[in-house]
Amino acid sequence: MSSPVVRQWYRDLAMGVRFTFTGGREGWVRALLTAVGVGLGVALLLLTTAIPNALATRESRSAARQDVGTVYPDDNMKSKPTDKSLVVADTDTEYRYREIRGRLVQPEGANAPLPPGLRKFPGPGEMVVSPALAELLKSDEGKLLRDRLPYETVGTIGEAGLVGPKELAYFAGATGLAERIDGSVVARIEKFGPPFEQPEERMDPILILLTLVVFTVLLMPVAVFIATAVRFGGERRDRRLAALRLVGSDSRMTRRIAAGEALAGAVLGLVFGTVFFLIGREIAGSVQVLNVSVFPSYLNPSPVLALLVALAVPAAAVAVTLFALRGVVIEPLGVVRTAKPARRRLWWRLLLPLAGLALLYPMIGQGSENGEFNEYMVIGGVVLLLFGITALLPWVVEAFVARLGSGAVSWQLAVRRLQLSSGSAARMVNGIAVAVAGAIALQMLFSGVEGRFTKSTGLDTTRAQMELTLPQGVSVSAVGEKLKQAKGADTATALSTSTVAGTTGDPEDVTEVTVGDCVSLREIANISSCRDGDVFLMGSPDDPTTLKLATPNRTLYFDPSYSGDTPGAEVAWKLPGEVKKVTERTDSLWTAVSGLMATPGALPAKAEPFLYSTVYVRTDPSVPDALDEVRNAAVAIDPLIRTWEWRTTRQVDQFTTIQTGLLVGATAVLVLIGASLLVSQLEQLRERRKLLSALVAFGTRRRTLGLSVLWQTAIPIALGLIIALGFGVTLGAVLLKMTSTPVAVDWPNVLAMTGIGAGVVLVVTALSMPPLIRLMRPEGLRTE
Repeated sequence: MSSPVVRQWYRDLAMGVRFTFTGGREGWVRALLTAVGVGLGVALLLLTTAIPNALATRESRSAARQDVGTVYPDDNMKSKPTDKSLVVADTDTEYRYREIRGRLVQPEGANAPLPPGLRKFPGPGEMVVSPALAELLKSDEGKLLRDRLPYETVGTIGEAGLVGPKELAYFAGATGLAERIDGSVVARIEKFGPPFEQPEERMDPILILLTLVVFTVLLMPVAVFIATAVRFGGERRDRRLAALRLVGSDSRMTRRIAAGEALAGAVLGLVFGTVFFLIGREIAGSVQVLNVSVFPSYLNPSPVLALLVALAVPAAAVAVTLFALRGVVIEPLGVVRTAKPARRRLWWRLLLPLAGLALLYPMIGQGSENGEFNEYMVIGGVVLLLFGITALLPWVVEAFVARLGSGAVSWQLAVRRLQLSSGSAARMVNGIAVAVAGAIALQMLFSGVEGRFTKSTGLDTTRAQMELTLPQGVSVSAVGEKLKQAKGADTATALSTSTVAGTTGDPEDVTEVTVGDCVSLREIANISSCRDGDVFLMGSPDDPTTLKLATPNRTLYFDPSYSGDTPGAEVAWKLPGEVKKVTERTDSLWTAVSGLMATPGALPAKAEPFLYSTVYVRTDPSVPDALDEVRNAAVAIDPLIRTWEWRTTRQVDQFTTIQTGLLVGATAVLVLIGASLLVSQLEQLRERRKLLSALVAFGTRRRTLGLSVLWQTAIPIALGLIIALGFGVTLGAVLLKMTSTPVAVDWPNVLAMTGIGAGVVLVVTALSMPPLIRLMRPEGLRTE
């Protein structure tokens, strides 16, 4: 581009910028509306670019405080106290389905490592808590939790020791932990953090596909809203450009001036977006979505991505403006667009979704076993398919409203307005249609592949609702009796397991032994006659090792695996004269139980340290917070008792993370949709202020005008949601085919997504009623 042309472009763009800020009240109002619309989109874009950094920071904070499990259990049990050692016990728990990170600490030397976020170690009976936990403990909601944490609060955990401001965590001082080191729950460490670099885990191709589609679907409505915002006040702008033609500018110059106005609004939108982002970042510190919270300092966008947003938004504003003016003839005496426009062409609008399907088609049948997905083709295909909605919707709205006939006055006003400006109505609906279509496709994809990443735990939650793992040295029978008396517990089944062998040293013949009283053993086996001292055999008759070891009067040995390290450590166990054979219950509390089963009276007294004990609790459904009542009772017995709530299924962590990210992002996009629609609605009402005032002055009822505004919103929205439904189901079916998953449409959820979109529009319409009433005044006819 030659230098004179560059200077001409510069002068015309600069003139458009000056018109934006020196065009009086109308210019400022239009600039502010554009800036707010663009700013909301920019804020969400900046938030999106900050998410990877936020997740990485959370991960690094979590890794930096890693303690229990940083040393192999066998090595940890043999470790010795030093001037730099610290004994840590994992006491994680839950309270009303919220996770609480808990640690008991006992420094063994003056140079013991201080946990991240702490200024000094709490003393015995003291604890340092996170701000969120301190607030919970002080509230009425935390009354039951205060009984579980009988420590004096002496400080708060700093940001360095937390992964989010809403995290519930505490460090409590303790004594006597060194004697209970087992390497898994209680450990001796000399530093916090991962002991070695973890190998990077290969991500499943389907999870990669989910991630790509989630980001694309969440960002597409943002791009659509930004493109819509830069066209606010288009009709008034075109009339101003007609005046410029009257004083001598040519058509190209007027378009460059219009691009300058759009550029100014986009740059102002960048400023607004930065402000909105900074405000939203601070608000993020006080909000928790799906148990995920982040500190404001986490949300720092990547400089490269932020620069890309700063360059792409103004460039897109200029491009959209020039594209919008391609069919508008601006003459010195007016804008030809006020005449009946030429009918929109359909053929090229269908090419966009077809091109998207063409990009996705080659990847049908790929997935976990059949190779990776091409990320560029995935993103390109999804973008083109969703962008096809924005191209097709104006044609559909125009074709539909052209056939609408007579009706009530409010209906006629709405239909005539849509017939004259169907493009503006379609632009307002584009964003919500794209968002709903993307949500439907994602819902179908997540529902289809969920089974691949959801595994059955094999636990029967009708038999028990909670499992308590006891540390060694704690009497399982005593714990079982106390838990039976605990509030919230209906029954408690105490079972222990160990391994026994036929010889000492390095045994080859080993089998498992399950220990429990007669009531507990009947939870897993069909036992007709039982008394303390009995021993049973359960297992396959084809298992020769178990049959060989279960010989009456034979001597077996506990803990044979360590006898080579400590000769004489094994404990001999002589079987009684009768070993009864039993069968497993069809609804056994444990599945696939085999080996020996013994009552406590049949074992030698020295065998108890070698038992790994678990108590299974069936809670009382009539007791409120029954699970937490049982947890309180367990902590009162021993703070090192670990509790687990039974669930029938569990999901792969990566799948759960992506799903959580989708829901958090969808919440943000939903807020953006509502705010942007409201701004668009207000802009359209402002454009029609004089018309509304004139209608009121001629006697039109306000109720009629209000209904006309509702019809003007409802008709395009209904058409947009129908198109979104078709495109969303199509995209969802293609994505399922790509992952070799049977295509199935969960219509209740699909219709729910559509209903959410319609609900957002209804809320926006209701919020626009007060401004509409203020605009419907005869004073609006006054002009300068």
